[in-house]
Amino acid sequence: MPQTYATLPDAAMRRKMLVRAVTASAVGTTIEWYDFFLYGVAAALVFPRLFFPSSDPFVGTLLAFSTFFVGFIARPVGAALFGHYGDQIGRKALLVTTLILMGVATMAIGLVPGYASIGIWGAVLLTIGRAIQGIAVGGEWSGSVLIAGEWSDPNRRGFTTSFAQWGAPAGMVLANLALVIMNVLLPNEAFLSWGWRVPFLASVVLVAVGLYIRVGILESPVFSKLKQEGKVVRAPLVDVFRNYRREVVLTALLRTGQHVPFYVFSTYVLAYATQAVGMSRTRIQTFVIIQSLISLVTIPWAGHLSDRYGRRLVTAIGCITMAVVPFIYFRFLDTASPVLMLIGVVLAAISHDLQYGPQATFIAESFPASVRYSGSALGYQLASITAGGPAPIIATLLYDKFHTSTAVAAYISISALISLACVAALSHESGSLDHK
Repeated sequence: MPQTYATLPDAAMRRKMLVRAVTASAVGTTIEWYDFFLYGVAAALVFPRLFFPSSDPFVGTLLAFSTFFVGFIARPVGAALFGHYGDQIGRKALLVTTLILMGVATMAIGLVPGYASIGIWGAVLLTIGRAIQGIAVGGEWSGSVLIAGEWSDPNRRGFTTSFAQWGAPAGMVLANLALVIMNVLLPNEAFLSWGWRVPFLASVVLVAVGLYIRVGILESPVFSKLKQEGKVVRAPLVDVFRNYRREVVLTALLRTGQHVPFYVFSTYVLAYATQAVGMSRTRIQTFVIIQSLISLVTIPWAGHLSDRYGRRLVTAIGCITMAVVPFIYFRFLDTASPVLMLIGVVLAAISHDLQYGPQATFIAESFPASVRYSGSALGYQLASITAGGPAPIIATLLYDKFHTSTAVAAYISISALISLACVAALSHESGSLDHK
């Protein structure tokens, strides 16, 4: 008979399982986000020239970001699909499935021939691979958050689930670093021909490591208890749409002030800095890496603060600062001064992470355990369509129309105010979510 939370002999063993669950959450999400972000970095730096060479730089970038957006459209599909089974058969099985699916899609993208070989079909194959990536990520996040959060002490849940969020900047560092290394080691022609493919193909190694860690964890004690008591919901998605529509909408909009700036500061800025400011690829990627390295510290810190002072207060402070910081960030970026750029990057990372660190628990605790996978997955991933996915496209269009980065900064500021309103709305409706 397999062990469960109830059969573990003592507190030390339960703590050991918590550490393993948090590790599996952090490492697994790092690998999945590495795969997902790798496409975003390549879409800004490589794909316009390799798959859309007949277009001018603006159109090529727009087309590349459009294939990038497909992954975001697919994420709610993955949320619905894996959320249903996550609430029916458990968290652990879905963590393994999504990791394998992401690895296969990423390797396939690394093998797609360019426009010179198969014409527009290269872009079609890219789009299919990106859609599969989106489906995998759509189911990954909630499973990682719940396996860590449902093993942890409620008084430290903001901190423990923040390590699922920690995987995003860690994956971003790895994705940018992998392409920077290949760019430095190879001449430009070799990098555009085959060098960019190596990080995509190397994903198989990371997936193998993630699977080794995830297979060793036990099922969430919360889900195990639901199963033992016969309280597993037969149709969790139906239940969510019937009883928790408001929570889904509010948690999706809650992410706007975090999701928009994340993809502007990590993806759009790569194209903006190289094309509008005249910065080298390596230099702007270095600053994106620095921003992600800062987040490796500030995300768990923000999660800890949410345990101490509440999810809403910490998130609200992040929203308020994000309404101001983008104007400073782009003003400093436009100077191309390394010192000013570093200050802007630090401010952007802190403002973002004050929202992102508590977000996992904030969203997960908005839903009861019986539909928590489905509800939190849908709320989290719908923001991919309303916020994160279109962000690089909207930013590109705004700059093309107004010819100033202030327009992009204003777009981020408005997004932050939308999230601030949702913090208030969730607070007004449910009081404290910590004990739901």
